[in-house]
Amino acid sequence: MSKKKFEVGEQESIEECLNRMKQAGYTPIKRMEKPIFQEVKNGNETIYEPIGRKIVFEGQLMK
Repeated sequence: MSKKKFEVGEQESIEECLNRMKQAGYTPIKRMEKPIFQEVKNGNETIYEPIGRKIVFEGQLMK
């Protein structure tokens, strides 16, 4: 079984990413989300604020 990861682009919808996977011959088997943080310094204190997320699909080659 061949697997490949597909990341949802910055200007791409989830549906567009899934269509891109299908055109490449892959079917999604797993969805992963990772938060993206920004470091904000407030005096001596450092705070990490969430500013977005990265979505990655793992696809398996269709037969």
